[in-house]
Amino acid sequence: MWIEIKKAPNLMMAEMWKELFEGEGVPTRIMPATGEPVGREFTSYSILVPQDKEHVTEEILRKL
Repeated sequence: MWIEIKKAPNLMMAEMWKELFEGEGVPTRIMPATGEPVGREFTSYSILVPQDKEHVTEEILRKL
């Protein structure tokens, strides 16, 4: 099951969070928060990670 770990105000920021988490070995998905199609630049996005990796992402965020 996937859970929301972060919100991003636009696609560029969402992709940056995704790259950070995936660089640490955490599978990550980005989904538009408003239900619009993926790829719209000026839509807010939810950053999702597997529930069993939540503690890993919290540790990554704590180190920032």
